Amino acid sequence: MCEEILPWSPSDDLEVLSSVIRYDVCSGVWSKCAPLAVPRFDFACTVCDNKIYVAGGQCTLGVARGTSSAEVYNPMLDEWKPLPDMNVIRYKCVGVTWQGKIHVIGGFAEKADLDKLPRNTIGRCSAEVYNSDNAKWDLVMGMWQLDVPPNQIVAVDEKLYSSGDCLNAWKGHIEEYDGKFWNEVEGSHLETLSSPNSVWDANWPPAKRIYITMAAIGSKLFFLAGYRKPGETSRLMSVVHVFDTWAKRDGGRSLEPTEEEGEKELCSHACVVFLPNN
Repeated sequence: MCEEILPWSPSDDLEVLSSVIRYDVCSGVWSKCAPLAVPRFDFACTVCDNKIYVAGGQCTLGVARGTSSAEVYNPMLDEWKPLPDMNVIRYKCVGVTWQGKIHVIGGFAEKADLDKLPRNTIGRCSAEVYNSDNAKWDLVMGMWQLDVPPNQIVAVDEKLYSSGDCLNAWKGHIEEYDGKFWNEVEGSHLETLSSPNSVWDANWPPAKRIYITMAAIGSKLFFLAGYRKPGETSRLMSVVHVFDTWAKRDGGRSLEPTEEEGEKELCSHACVVFLPNN
Protein backbone atom coordinates (compact mmCIF):
# COMPACT_ATOMS: atom_id res chain seq x y z
CA MET A 1 0.00 0.00 0.00
CA CYS A 2 1.10 3.54 -0.60
CA GLU A 3 -0.52 6.84 0.25
CA GLU A 4 -1.58 9.06 -2.63
CA ILE A 5 0.34 12.33 -2.56
CA LEU A 6 -0.90 15.20 -4.69
CA PRO A 7 -0.16 17.25 -6.66
CA TRP A 8 2.10 15.33 -9.04
CA SER A 9 3.65 16.71 -12.18
CA PRO A 10 4.60 14.62 -15.24
CA SER A 11 7.81 16.62 -15.31
CA ASP A 12 8.95 15.07 -12.04
CA ASP A 13 12.12 13.01 -12.46
CA LEU A 14 11.23 9.35 -12.91
CA GLU A 15 13.45 6.39 -13.64
CA VAL A 16 13.31 2.62 -13.79
CA LEU A 17 15.17 1.17 -10.82
CA SER A 18 17.01 -2.09 -10.32
CA SER A 19 16.82 -1.85 -6.53
CA VAL A 20 15.16 -4.64 -4.53
CA ILE A 21 14.06 -4.55 -0.89
CA ARG A 22 12.69 -7.30 1.31
CA TYR A 23 10.50 -7.30 4.39
CA ASP A 24 11.03 -9.54 7.42
CA VAL A 25 7.53 -10.30 8.69
CA CYS A 26 8.93 -11.48 12.04
CA SER A 27 11.02 -8.40 12.86
CA GLY A 28 9.02 -5.89 10.82
CA VAL A 29 12.22 -4.58 9.21
CA TRP A 30 12.87 -3.65 5.57
CA SER A 31 16.37 -4.24 4.16
CA LYS A 32 18.15 -3.91 0.81
CA CYS A 33 18.92 -6.89 -1.40
CA ALA A 34 21.26 -7.32 -4.34
CA PRO A 35 19.86 -5.30 -7.27
CA LEU A 36 18.36 -6.73 -10.42
CA ALA A 37 20.77 -7.15 -13.29
CA VAL A 38 18.19 -5.55 -15.61
CA PRO A 39 16.08 -2.64 -14.28
CA ARG A 40 12.44 -3.31 -15.13
CA PHE A 41 8.79 -2.70 -14.32
CA ASP A 42 5.48 -4.34 -15.36
CA PHE A 43 7.27 -7.70 -15.27
CA ALA A 44 6.21 -11.23 -14.30
CA CYS A 45 7.27 -12.52 -10.89
CA THR A 46 6.77 -15.81 -9.07
CA VAL A 47 8.40 -18.07 -6.46
CA CYS A 48 9.56 -21.65 -7.02
CA ASP A 49 11.74 -23.81 -4.77
CA ASN A 50 12.39 -20.84 -2.44
CA LYS A 51 13.75 -18.72 -5.28
CA ILE A 52 12.25 -15.64 -6.92
CA TYR A 53 11.91 -15.59 -10.71
CA VAL A 54 11.32 -12.41 -12.73
CA ALA A 55 10.86 -12.21 -16.48
CA GLY A 56 9.89 -9.70 -19.12
CA GLY A 57 8.71 -6.18 -18.33
CA GLN A 58 9.75 -2.76 -19.58
CA CYS A 59 13.15 -1.20 -19.04
CA THR A 60 12.51 2.30 -20.37
CA LEU A 61 9.86 4.87 -19.49
CA GLY A 62 7.75 6.39 -22.21
CA VAL A 63 8.54 3.65 -24.73
CA ALA A 64 6.15 0.75 -25.33
CA ARG A 65 8.95 -1.76 -25.62
CA GLY A 66 9.53 -4.77 -23.43
CA THR A 67 12.34 -7.20 -22.72
CA SER A 68 12.67 -10.97 -23.04
CA SER A 69 15.31 -11.21 -20.30
CA ALA A 70 14.77 -13.20 -17.12
CA GLU A 71 16.67 -13.76 -13.88
CA VAL A 72 16.37 -15.69 -10.62
CA TYR A 73 17.14 -14.61 -7.04
CA ASN A 74 18.53 -16.87 -4.32
CA PRO A 75 17.65 -15.26 -0.95
CA MET A 76 20.13 -17.47 0.91
CA LEU A 77 23.02 -16.09 -1.16
CA ASP A 78 21.49 -12.66 -1.86
CA GLU A 79 22.36 -13.20 -5.50
CA TRP A 80 20.66 -12.77 -8.87
CA LYS A 81 21.58 -15.05 -11.76
CA PRO A 82 20.57 -14.58 -15.40
CA LEU A 83 18.27 -17.05 -17.13
CA PRO A 84 17.99 -17.68 -20.86
CA ASP A 85 15.89 -15.10 -22.70
CA MET A 86 12.25 -15.92 -23.39
CA ASN A 87 11.13 -16.58 -26.96
CA VAL A 88 9.11 -13.35 -27.16
CA ILE A 89 9.63 -9.85 -25.78
CA ARG A 90 6.68 -9.14 -23.48
CA TYR A 91 5.54 -6.83 -20.69
CA LYS A 92 2.50 -6.62 -18.41
CA CYS A 93 2.76 -10.38 -18.29
CA VAL A 94 1.86 -12.49 -15.23
CA GLY A 95 4.04 -15.04 -13.46
CA VAL A 96 2.73 -18.14 -11.68
CA THR A 97 4.30 -21.42 -10.54
CA TRP A 98 2.14 -24.32 -11.69
CA GLN A 99 2.85 -28.03 -11.81
CA GLY A 100 6.38 -27.33 -10.63
CA LYS A 101 7.25 -25.02 -13.53
CA ILE A 102 7.55 -21.26 -14.02
CA HIS A 103 4.80 -19.86 -16.26
CA VAL A 104 4.89 -16.36 -17.75
CA ILE A 105 1.44 -15.76 -19.22
CA GLY A 106 0.09 -13.17 -21.63
CA GLY A 107 1.36 -9.63 -21.79
CA PHE A 108 1.95 -7.23 -24.65
CA ALA A 109 4.21 -9.03 -27.11
CA GLU A 110 6.72 -7.09 -29.19
CA LYS A 111 5.56 -6.81 -32.80
CA ALA A 112 9.04 -7.58 -34.09
CA ASP A 113 8.80 -10.98 -32.41
CA LEU A 114 5.41 -11.97 -33.77
CA ASP A 115 7.04 -13.71 -36.73
CA LYS A 116 8.32 -16.26 -34.22
CA LEU A 117 4.74 -17.28 -33.46
CA PRO A 118 2.58 -19.61 -35.54
CA ARG A 119 0.54 -17.86 -38.22
CA ASN A 120 -2.93 -16.57 -37.30
CA THR A 121 -2.18 -16.52 -33.55
CA ILE A 122 -2.19 -13.61 -31.12
CA GLY A 123 1.04 -13.08 -29.22
CA ARG A 124 -0.76 -11.81 -26.13
CA CYS A 125 -2.50 -15.17 -25.81
CA SER A 126 0.77 -17.08 -25.58
CA ALA A 127 2.76 -18.13 -22.52
CA GLU A 128 6.33 -19.14 -21.76
CA VAL A 129 7.12 -22.14 -19.54
CA TYR A 130 10.59 -22.47 -18.05
CA ASN A 131 12.04 -25.98 -17.96
CA SER A 132 14.85 -26.03 -15.39
CA ASP A 133 16.00 -29.46 -16.57
CA ASN A 134 17.25 -28.11 -19.90
CA ALA A 135 17.34 -24.38 -18.95
CA LYS A 136 14.95 -23.51 -21.77
CA TRP A 137 11.75 -21.51 -22.25
CA ASP A 138 9.00 -23.35 -24.13
CA LEU A 139 6.41 -21.28 -26.00
CA VAL A 140 2.82 -22.36 -25.33
CA MET A 141 0.07 -20.97 -27.54
CA GLY A 142 -3.44 -20.12 -26.37
CA MET A 143 -2.84 -20.50 -22.65
CA TRP A 144 -4.38 -17.06 -22.10
CA GLN A 145 -7.39 -16.75 -24.33
CA LEU A 146 -7.88 -12.98 -24.38
CA ASP A 147 -6.10 -10.23 -26.31
CA VAL A 148 -5.96 -8.17 -23.08
CA PRO A 149 -3.16 -9.20 -20.66
CA PRO A 150 -4.23 -10.82 -17.36
CA ASN A 151 -4.19 -8.99 -14.03
CA GLN A 152 -3.39 -11.87 -11.67
CA ILE A 153 -3.32 -15.65 -11.94
CA VAL A 154 -2.95 -18.01 -8.96
CA ALA A 155 -2.63 -21.78 -8.73
CA VAL A 156 -4.83 -24.00 -6.57
CA ASP A 157 -4.21 -27.74 -6.84
CA GLU A 158 -4.11 -28.62 -10.55
CA LYS A 159 -5.92 -25.52 -11.79
CA LEU A 160 -5.21 -21.84 -12.39
CA TYR A 161 -7.60 -19.07 -11.36
CA SER A 162 -8.13 -15.54 -12.65
CA SER A 163 -10.68 -12.86 -11.83
CA GLY A 164 -9.90 -10.21 -14.45
CA ASP A 165 -7.44 -8.55 -16.75
CA CYS A 166 -5.25 -5.45 -16.72
CA LEU A 167 -8.19 -3.28 -17.83
CA ASN A 168 -10.74 -4.73 -15.42
CA ALA A 169 -9.30 -6.46 -12.37
CA TRP A 170 -12.72 -7.90 -11.40
CA LYS A 171 -14.88 -9.10 -14.28
CA GLY A 172 -17.78 -10.11 -12.05
CA HIS A 173 -16.79 -13.76 -11.67
CA ILE A 174 -13.83 -16.14 -11.31
CA GLU A 175 -12.45 -18.28 -14.13
CA GLU A 176 -10.41 -21.49 -13.88
CA TYR A 177 -7.96 -23.08 -16.31
CA ASP A 178 -7.82 -26.88 -16.47
CA GLY A 179 -4.85 -27.13 -18.81
CA LYS A 180 -6.89 -26.65 -21.98
CA PHE A 181 -9.60 -24.03 -21.48
CA TRP A 182 -10.61 -21.16 -19.22
CA ASN A 183 -14.13 -21.67 -17.83
CA GLU A 184 -16.31 -19.65 -15.51
CA VAL A 185 -16.46 -21.07 -11.97
CA GLU A 186 -20.01 -21.88 -10.95
CA GLY A 187 -21.25 -19.74 -8.06
CA SER A 188 -18.35 -17.27 -8.30
CA HIS A 189 -20.49 -14.17 -8.93
CA LEU A 190 -19.66 -12.62 -5.55
CA GLU A 191 -22.39 -10.06 -4.95
CA THR A 192 -20.54 -8.20 -2.20
CA LEU A 193 -17.49 -7.81 -4.43
CA SER A 194 -19.47 -6.65 -7.44
CA SER A 195 -21.84 -4.48 -5.37
CA PRO A 196 -19.98 -3.45 -2.20
CA ASN A 197 -22.92 -1.40 -0.90
CA SER A 198 -24.40 -4.63 0.40
CA VAL A 199 -21.48 -4.74 2.85
CA TRP A 200 -22.67 -1.60 4.63
CA ASP A 201 -25.85 0.46 4.21
CA ALA A 202 -27.65 -0.22 0.93
CA ASN A 203 -29.04 3.33 1.06
CA TRP A 204 -25.59 4.84 0.49
CA PRO A 205 -24.72 6.09 -3.01
CA PRO A 206 -22.65 3.62 -5.11
CA ALA A 207 -19.07 3.16 -3.89
CA LYS A 208 -16.09 3.18 -6.22
CA ARG A 209 -13.65 0.30 -6.02
CA ILE A 210 -10.10 1.65 -6.24
CA TYR A 211 -8.14 -1.58 -5.97
CA ILE A 212 -8.44 -5.35 -5.73
CA THR A 213 -5.83 -8.09 -5.39
CA MET A 214 -6.03 -11.86 -5.01
CA ALA A 215 -4.07 -14.53 -3.12
CA ALA A 216 -4.59 -18.27 -2.64
CA ILE A 217 -4.31 -20.16 0.65
CA GLY A 218 -5.20 -23.83 0.50
CA SER A 219 -8.39 -24.21 -1.51
CA LYS A 220 -9.52 -20.63 -0.85
CA LEU A 221 -9.09 -17.45 -2.89
CA PHE A 222 -8.79 -14.26 -0.83
CA PHE A 223 -9.64 -10.93 -2.46
CA LEU A 224 -8.50 -7.73 -0.73
CA ALA A 225 -10.56 -4.86 -2.11
CA GLY A 226 -10.55 -1.16 -1.31
CA TYR A 227 -13.50 1.14 -1.87
CA ARG A 228 -13.81 4.92 -1.75
CA LYS A 229 -16.79 5.39 0.52
CA PRO A 230 -19.12 8.18 -0.62
CA GLY A 231 -19.61 11.18 1.62
CA GLU A 232 -18.29 14.62 2.37
CA THR A 233 -15.01 13.37 3.83
CA SER A 234 -12.63 11.02 2.07
CA ARG A 235 -12.81 7.56 3.63
CA LEU A 236 -11.42 4.20 2.54
CA MET A 237 -13.17 0.92 3.27
CA SER A 238 -11.15 -2.30 2.95
CA VAL A 239 -12.89 -5.68 2.70
CA VAL A 240 -11.56 -9.23 2.38
CA HIS A 241 -13.77 -11.47 0.25
CA VAL A 242 -13.22 -15.25 0.39
CA PHE A 243 -14.16 -17.90 -2.18
CA ASP A 244 -13.68 -21.63 -1.56
CA THR A 245 -12.84 -23.39 -4.83
CA TRP A 246 -13.83 -26.74 -3.29
CA ALA A 247 -17.34 -25.61 -2.31
CA LYS A 248 -20.21 -27.12 -4.28
CA ARG A 249 -22.41 -24.09 -3.61
CA ASP A 250 -22.33 -20.80 -1.70
CA GLY A 251 -18.52 -20.76 -1.70
CA GLY A 252 -18.22 -17.00 -1.20
CA ARG A 253 -18.33 -14.82 1.90
CA SER A 254 -17.06 -11.43 3.04
CA LEU A 255 -15.23 -10.59 6.26
CA GLU A 256 -15.96 -7.57 8.45
CA PRO A 257 -14.87 -4.38 6.63
CA THR A 258 -12.48 -1.82 8.10
CA GLU A 259 -12.54 1.93 7.53
CA GLU A 260 -9.98 4.70 7.76
CA GLU A 261 -9.66 8.34 6.86
CA GLY A 262 -7.91 9.43 3.66
CA GLU A 263 -7.18 7.54 0.45
CA LYS A 264 -4.66 4.85 -0.41
CA GLU A 265 -3.66 3.01 -3.55
CA LEU A 266 -2.48 -0.54 -4.02
CA CYS A 267 1.01 -0.48 -5.55
CA SER A 268 1.45 -4.24 -5.99
CA HIS A 269 -0.29 -7.60 -5.74
CA ALA A 270 -0.91 -9.61 -2.58
CA CYS A 271 1.30 -12.52 -1.61
CA VAL A 272 1.20 -15.25 1.03
CA VAL A 273 3.90 -15.82 3.65
CA PHE A 274 3.95 -19.03 5.69
CA LEU A 275 5.67 -18.72 9.06
CA PRO A 276 7.36 -21.69 10.77
CA ASN A 277 5.82 -22.99 13.97
CA ASN A 278 8.08 -22.21 16.91
